[in-house]
Amino acid sequence: MRRREFIRLFSSTVVAWPLTARAQQAAMPVIGYLGVTSVNEQPQRLAGFQQGLAETGFIEGKNLLIEYRWAEGHFDRFPALATELIKRQVVVIAVLGTSQGAVAAKAATTTIPIVFSIGDDPTAIGLVASFNQPGGNATGIYLLVTELQAKRLGILRELLPSATRVAVLVNPGNTTLATVILRELEAASRTMGIEIQVFNAGSSEQINDVFAKLARDRPDALFVIPDAFFNGRRSQLAILAARYGIPATYPAPDFAEVGGLISYGPDITDAFRQGGNYTGRILKGAKAADLPVVQPTKFELVINLQTAKALGIEVPASLLARADKVIE
Repeated sequence: MRRREFIRLFSSTVVAWPLTARAQQAAMPVIGYLGVTSVNEQPQRLAGFQQGLAETGFIEGKNLLIEYRWAEGHFDRFPALATELIKRQVVVIAVLGTSQGAVAAKAATTTIPIVFSIGDDPTAIGLVASFNQPGGNATGIYLLVTELQAKRLGILRELLPSATRVAVLVNPGNTTLATVILRELEAASRTMGIEIQVFNAGSSEQINDVFAKLARDRPDALFVIPDAFFNGRRSQLAILAARYGIPATYPAPDFAEVGGLISYGPDITDAFRQGGNYTGRILKGAKAADLPVVQPTKFELVINLQTAKALGIEVPASLLARADKVIE
């Protein structure tokens, strides 16, 4: 082959390859992911979501594109972020870990399928008609957090048998879930002879203020209610609890893993995996209206023994024996 012909052939190949790659990329389905905080704060959960997608044959960058939108803890951004995803013409919106985000997505579209993973009862907040037959464009995972709180209070009492005064940390921006959980806690606390006192915090500054009050009031323990905002501030909560010497119980393993004393709740990473699996099934043709809302299959009790020792707490052997994970 003469040199001039080779150069012409090589040049045409170089031009054609990017065009082919772009065409292949354009042909990939695009889904939206509406997140609570940022990608750096939830790597394990995001990995769980991607694992669920892989179970149905979808790999990001290979045969699927994901448009991420992060609220960075500002729930008022969800409506605008959901609208951005709709304008991007995504074929599914995954909203995992936040009821507010799921509600915003549902308000923004009645046609694009929505997959959620939330602590609020999805029938109570209008996301689905029923668990078995969602009936609309949304389905997903109900995390059962309300039903678990009385059990979590009992675990706290087992850890601290003499505790009679427990502070409860609530996000005032999530009143629907907080109201239901407080009702359950109040009923359980009466049977256990525990007095609960509610403290509100909806920002990092307010969390600091609450701990300053707790340092003065000295409750026997702190009970952190399940909330996406608190999950995004889990390191701050664990650090302040350690600084002021306040034993605290948390709703998810993430908290104990960053220094929190004890946590009990659903395996959130696995719930995200379930969300990824549902997203993949919808991409393959399943309808959200026909996919029943499911519940977590894994629950974890995690004890941070290092934190217990620093607080001078001796963890009962019976509790250690039941723990799914002990951090030493």
